[in-house]
Formats: sequence, structure tokens, C-alpha cells
Amino acid sequence: MSDSRIILIVDDDNVSRETLEAMLQGCGHTFERASCGTEALERFAQQPPDLVLLDVMMPGMDGYEVCRRMRAVPLLGDVPILMTTALDDRASRVKGIEAGADDFISKPIDSLELRTRVTTILRLNRFRRLQSQHMQLLEAHLVLQQSYESTLDGWVRALDLRDHETDLHSQRVAAMAIALGRALGLSQEDLVQIGRSALLHDIGKIGIPDGILLKTSPLTSEERCTMQTHPQLGYDMLAQIEFLRPALEIPLCHHERWDGTGYPRRLKGLEIPLFARIFAPIDVWDALASDRPYRQAWERDRIIAHIRAGSGSHFDPTIVDPFLALATMPPTMPD
Repeated sequence: MSDSRIILIVDDDNVSRETLEAMLQGCGHTFERASCGTEALERFAQQPPDLVLLDVMMPGMDGYEVCRRMRAVPLLGDVPILMTTALDDRASRVKGIEAGADDFISKPIDSLELRTRVTTILRLNRFRRLQSQHMQLLEAHLVLQQSYESTLDGWVRALDLRDHETDLHSQRVAAMAIALGRALGLSQEDLVQIGRSALLHDIGKIGIPDGILLKTSPLTSEERCTMQTHPQLGYDMLAQIEFLRPALEIPLCHHERWDGTGYPRRLKGLEIPLFARIFAPIDVWDALASDRPYRQAWERDRIIAHIRAGSGSHFDPTIVDPFLALATMPPTMPD
């Protein structure tokens, strides 16, 4: 073994304790000794070992009872116990397993067998602990991710409450972005990111003054310039959060246009990130299909014609047809 382990040797016979320790010398272990069950339980609780070598036949409290009591110590139930015994009958082994022993080795003990058994048990127990730690990390990651998702949902709901015209707009476009991404063959990880990115596309509007954001009449040119800062505001806000860095494309680029006349960076064609190109017709469709304080929702045929007319100017022409196929698909009837 390359790393040290604490081994507790429990035997009422001093010669047996010294013999077991001598057999395991050179393996890098540290040894603790106990001559009876009571002493073993005290040492077990005070200095938790990595392995217990436990003699079965001891006066007073035998090895079976010691094993049962060790297994009852909180947080130490996974310490492996290797019983050493002169008994070799089936009933004795069954009794030991029922008491909580992991393995048996019969006396007289062969040194090579002992070293092999100890090495194997320690490795298996280390593997189990690593598995347990891995599962704990996965569970913690899941809890953290759920916390992040709840926070994102809270942000979007706060924006929805402030910007009355959205009416769950962010949730709808996020769901449609995932559906279109799936139709276009995006990976599962990309679907997660495009959903988050779409959900947060207008988060920068939190930084727009109410007098502009909630205005029901046409914006002045100066007000329009202020409104057009919301993609950069959203990017600046989200870029500080490492968890959200893969989801920045849509908040920053959802107002870019295929012909380069959009904002904030006037990106053109394939310079526009894929997620933003996928999202652009979705955002326009949902906006035009919804009532606004300054206009009624458009008829579906008019929206379809508008998006087709924007293919190659506003929208990536390779995205328009798959999007319209999805958007105009008849609703699925329940079984």
C-alpha cells in the first residue's frame, strides 16, 4: 500500500497482537492495539481506524459482541472488520457476518494471505468511500443547480412583473427555443444552454428606466438608444456568473440581424452566434402574436408572411423554414 492506514488489532493475547503487527510491517500502516472488547470500543471511538483485526475468542466480551457494538457507533459503520478465529465451522462464520464482520481469516494465519486480505479490504473500502463521496458531490451539484434554476426563474418573474407586456413571454420563447434546437439536432447540453439563454434574453431590461420600459407611446430616438442598451446590460450582468457564461449568446445578440443592421454590435451573417440566430424568429413570432398596449396581436398568416419576408435580411435563411414548420405544426391531440 502506498498510503498509510490505521489498523486496530484486537486480541487478548499479547503474542498474537505482536505477530499480526509483524506480519503487516513494511506495508506503511500505523497500528493501534487493544487487549479486550471494552478497550477496543474505546479506541475505536477515540481514534477511528481504517481496519479492525478482531479476534473472536476473547474472555468477557467476545468478538461477535465487539463487532455488533462497533457497527452501532454513529458515522463509523463503514469501517471494515476482519475477524481472526480458530473456529472454522459454517455456523461461526454466519454468526460473524450477522454481527457485521466483512471477512474472516483462520488461525494459524498465513502472513501472505493476511497481507493480501488486508490490502484487498482496504482498497475496496476506499473505493466505496470514493463512490459515496462522488454521489454526495453529484447530489450537492444537483441541489446547487436547482438553486441556480430557481434564481433564474425568480429573475425572469421579477422582470415579468415589472414589464407588464411580457405576459410569460420569456417562458414561452425558452420552451420554443428548446423545441427548435431539438429539431435542428442540438446536443442535450446545448438544449439546456439555449433554454437558459432564451429565458434570460431580456434580463438587461432590468436596467432600463420605467419611463422608457413602460412607455405606451412611440419612443423618441434618444429613448430608443437607451432601450437598445439592454442586450449589453444583460451581458454585463450575466458575464459575472460563471454558471451562466455558456448562456450569454441570446441575451447579447438577440437583436442582431442577418444583414448586419441590428444591435448592439452590428454582427452580420454567421458572425451572429447560432443560439441567437435560432432565437431571432422565435422572439419576433411571440412578440407579434401577443397583445401590446400600443397594438393588437397580429393574425397568424400575417406573422408568417412577415417572418418569411425577413429571411436573409433579419433572419438566418437556414433557420426560417424549420422554425415555421415547428411554429405552424398542428397541436398534438391528447390520447
